[in-house]
Amino acid sequence: MVSISTLKTLLFTLGPIALPQLISYYRSYRAKSVSNPAPTRPVPHRVYSSLNLLFCSCLLALVSTFPVFAPENIFVTSSSRLQTPNDVLFSRLGQNRPQGTLMPEDEMLKPRIASIDGRCLYLTYGPSVLTHCPFCRSDEPLTYLYYALPMTILPHLLHLFALGAATSSAVAGKAVSRWRTLAVVLGVGLAMTDCYMTASYDWKANSRALRAEDLDHFFWRMRIYRGLAIAIGDALFAGLIWASSTNRAFVVPPTASERTEIALQKLEGVRTRLGAIGVVRNVVVRDEVFRRKDDAHWRKDGQILSEIMDEREVVEGVRNALGSGRINVTMVEEEAKNYSEGIITSPENPLQS
Repeated sequence: MVSISTLKTLLFTLGPIALPQLISYYRSYRAKSVSNPAPTRPVPHRVYSSLNLLFCSCLLALVSTFPVFAPENIFVTSSSRLQTPNDVLFSRLGQNRPQGTLMPEDEMLKPRIASIDGRCLYLTYGPSVLTHCPFCRSDEPLTYLYYALPMTILPHLLHLFALGAATSSAVAGKAVSRWRTLAVVLGVGLAMTDCYMTASYDWKANSRALRAEDLDHFFWRMRIYRGLAIAIGDALFAGLIWASSTNRAFVVPPTASERTEIALQKLEGVRTRLGAIGVVRNVVVRDEVFRRKDDAHWRKDGQILSEIMDEREVVEGVRNALGSGRINVTMVEEEAKNYSEGIITSPENPLQS
């Protein structure tokens, strides 16, 4: 197992390198978010697919840590010490089997854990490796590691597949696919850490344990750590996707080309609406019934406005505003003139000069 001194050495070696990079990375994203604030929004529909995949992966990883899905540990089942004679160990094990007889797997395992070294390897790499490895020998313990590594990496490969699917642009869109590299780093990092801890563990550590409760069941302990690490990684990554997709953090402003495309789309929408208004106005002018209704509307509107302007309070308010200088009539007339000229004049095809 990795010692505290090794972890301290790694921390003091990699910390000064990694910490400034993480701080710089956070500040750059923070600066972008402040300089280009974006309103929060609901989770996009396509992002739900990514979050659902990560939820399923997290749930499966947690379920895999349940004892019911773990391989049987014969030392726990039989309440035996590491030094318990082989015949006594399997006699106790047989009492827990149906009809009191050992299963074929038990018979295959029995000669392989007759020695202390075999039992230490059993606690390190699990029953499947000791039972089914065709080339492993206790005098060459690395052969057990080579056989165990593929099964150790398999959960991480499935985890990488889930992360790849969750960050696929086809599943979750471009907003989530930008985290694909980080997802790969997360999956590969967990796999490498798991392999390192398995390879660096002292498989003879249990040889000094004299009591059953002193045994270190490394294989079963690593199954729990592996599932919890994958579940926590998925939960944190899902939180990252949720925060970025709702513009709560890590907001990336659109590029100049994207802003131009958005502006053109809005202008096209405005042009379409103006064209529709022109069509409606053309219909109103050409149809006699609609034209009479339109004229009646504007006549009534003019009468209402004239009545409002003739009221005593309105007349006094206008007189006070003009007399006090709060309204510059000349400036208002100039702005009205420029506005009207801007409507009827275009650079390419002037209607009025």
